[in-house]
Amino acid sequence: MSANRPGTALSKPLAVTMVVIGLGGLLGAFELATEYVKTLQNPAYTPNCSLNILVTCGPNMQSWQGSLFGFPNALLGLMCFIFPIAVGMSTLAGARMARWYWQLFNIGMLGGYVFITWLYSQSIFVIGTLCPWCMEVWFFMIFGFWYITAWNLREGHFGSGLKRFGVWLFHWAWVVSLLNLVLIAVLAEIRLGWIEFLL
Repeated sequence: MSANRPGTALSKPLAVTMVVIGLGGLLGAFELATEYVKTLQNPAYTPNCSLNILVTCGPNMQSWQGSLFGFPNALLGLMCFIFPIAVGMSTLAGARMARWYWQLFNIGMLGGYVFITWLYSQSIFVIGTLCPWCMEVWFFMIFGFWYITAWNLREGHFGSGLKRFGVWLFHWAWVVSLLNLVLIAVLAEIRLGWIEFLL
């Protein structure tokens, strides 16, 4: 990277947020992976996330949607959630990255966001269960995607014309993320009636 183009870095609060997002998603993926292995070792094993017939991860893990690429989706989480941790820790160590780096990172986060959007749609409308560890992954992926996208737009990494929108989106990213989660909860209530079930 030339001296004329020193690159940009996340603010320290956002860097810490990326680390927390990575660790949170990694924990969910790790639990899913270990529970999947335990079910392979003992078909009669009841996963620790199976609370009742609605809130359970067994059907999700055993479905074809749970192994879309021929291996458990949890392995993708174990690989991919390392990146937000690495980005956050690199920033805290003083690293500044080029525009293309942030663009690629955002594209990766977009891929993860699209994937979990498909997964929760399948979970709600096809499989008919709510997987606790899956929901943890959804939670952290949603916040990570909206925050890093807003920051990239604000910094002009996707064009100067979007910077003003990026400023607005970054300010309200927490609200957008919460609305995204509310949307999932509403869809789950309409399709599965989880509130009445829990009450």
